[in-house]
Amino acid sequence: MAGPDLDELVGRAREGRPRAVARLISLVEDASPAVAEVARRLTPHTGHARVIGLTGPPGVGKSTSTSMLLTALRAAGQRVGVLAIDPSSPFSGGALLGDRIRMTEHATDPGVFIRSMATRGHLGGLSWATPQAVRVLDAAGFDVVLIETVGVGQSEVDVVKLADTTVVLLAPGAGDGIQAAKAGVLEIADVFVVNKSDREGAEATVHDLKQMISLSRRERRGASWRQPIVRTVASKAEGAEEVVEALDAHHAWLTAHGELTRRRTARARGEVEAIALRRLHAELTDLHHGDRLSELAARVVTRELDPFTAAAELVADLKQ
Repeated sequence: MAGPDLDELVGRAREGRPRAVARLISLVEDASPAVAEVARRLTPHTGHARVIGLTGPPGVGKSTSTSMLLTALRAAGQRVGVLAIDPSSPFSGGALLGDRIRMTEHATDPGVFIRSMATRGHLGGLSWATPQAVRVLDAAGFDVVLIETVGVGQSEVDVVKLADTTVVLLAPGAGDGIQAAKAGVLEIADVFVVNKSDREGAEATVHDLKQMISLSRRERRGASWRQPIVRTVASKAEGAEEVVEALDAHHAWLTAHGELTRRRTARARGEVEAIALRRLHAELTDLHHGDRLSELAARVVTRELDPFTAAAELVADLKQ
């Protein structure tokens, strides 16, 4: 896709038209050759949306919490885009959990756009296309982009690379909080949400979190942001306003301390690096239709070359 067709599609997406936004995200997911041009045209119109990541172990009610937060943000007049990152289908490569069965009460709201995206085997529960999808939603005029990730344990921390604010959800009975901390999930939190707080064990979960936050602050020394702990019962829409207040407070802190720019710079650096590595990998794969790589691999098997020397030769071929 190029020329007038792409111009029209980008123009309609910038107007916030759902079909155009969906088509651009599909181009991104399919790794269309047009993605680079789309990014070039959209980038000058980005930088306005707040990107919020929601993560946590399975069973804590992430989708219900996302729906609750959606309702609260819409009540405040915010336009919200949601990227629900789902496990990939082993057959089609698409998302197993479709957006049609998620958050159905928001499906007809013109101020909400919900899209399920497949991880496609990407470690960390985030598809490689997610940063580009965020760019599309940002340029389309959404005030907030919510990224809800699958619960994949330690590699879930990848969400922090994409979000201005990371919300970690926990729930009593959903696993030992200390074990979650060992998985590295708690370390990335800007805001903690203890969902299902009407259940037995909620007090203990909050107590454990307070202890871990206190210990973490002593280790880091001088960190001025103290992660709040918000209790919610998402199924009853309880605690939504408190979550929004915590998010607003963190955004204000990010802005006041220059941390927002630092985080977005780190995000851009990671995105550029990922795109460059993807292109390099494609070039390596295409090099002489893979014949050169196969030749070097065979020489490694016969012990004529070690893998490091073989890799150096392959890189040298790319530079020619």
